[in-house]
Amino acid sequence: MKRGSKFSFHVTVVIAAIAFIYFSTVFVFIDQWFGLWSSPGMLNAVFFTVVAAMCISNYALAIYTDPGHVPSSFVPDIEDPDNIVHEIKRKGGDLRYCQKCSLHKPPRAHHCRICNRCVLRMDHHCVWMNNCVGHANYKIFFIFVMYAAVACIYSLVLLVGSITLDSPKDDEESEGSYRVVYIISGLILVPLSLALSFFLGWHFYLILQNKTTIEYQEGVRAMCVAEKGGYVYSHPYDLGAYENLISVLGPNVLCWPFPSARHIGSGLRFRTGFDNVPGTAASK
Repeated sequence: MKRGSKFSFHVTVVIAAIAFIYFSTVFVFIDQWFGLWSSPGMLNAVFFTVVAAMCISNYALAIYTDPGHVPSSFVPDIEDPDNIVHEIKRKGGDLRYCQKCSLHKPPRAHHCRICNRCVLRMDHHCVWMNNCVGHANYKIFFIFVMYAAVACIYSLVLLVGSITLDSPKDDEESEGSYRVVYIISGLILVPLSLALSFFLGWHFYLILQNKTTIEYQEGVRAMCVAEKGGYVYSHPYDLGAYENLISVLGPNVLCWPFPSARHIGSGLRFRTGFDNVPGTAASK
């Protein structure tokens, strides 16, 4: 489900940064290093354009794709023999219920104060997208971060190469405005490359564990409580590394780099590691 206008100050900053990085990379770094119309220059320009196009398209999809909302008709079926894991409140042990939305919470759903609604398999609210990252757009968000990291690192390599190697252009053309472009690009690309690489690695780790950011934070607290009681905490949705990967990225490896989402299901139920263990409940 698509939503209305999602433009904000943060989204505008991201769009401006993408545009600046693209034009500086193609028309300054590649042009200064190889010459834009040479064979190496054209190959680099085409490759970077493809990566940038994938980055932009996935960013737009992540912004406008509804992360998933709780249907008004949803009621947890505690007698369903095929759904034996039910998340309950820490205090009281009742099934989770959102007082603000006046709805029962499906497993892994959480209320977002900014969006003012419950989001299915909520990971976090991203101000840079002006949208929540949840069940329906998590893979799109991850793919966007991947392409953004590749684009920034590739642009940074081209920046360094165009400075350190002899350029087919006259040295005078590197003065003035080009020097400003190099300085601004360096100030943008270095921290962005580091931040996006870390962010990509972090979410790849979460995918391998089949956890959201919220579940990771809750799991740390649950682990501490379990250790004090002499128990071992086990994340209920961990199916093993490969099963966790395909549950998020899809069963077809060839589709992993693309924002396909036919495999994700309704977001109201999820497979667990306790499917064959009767009488199990997960507290939230």
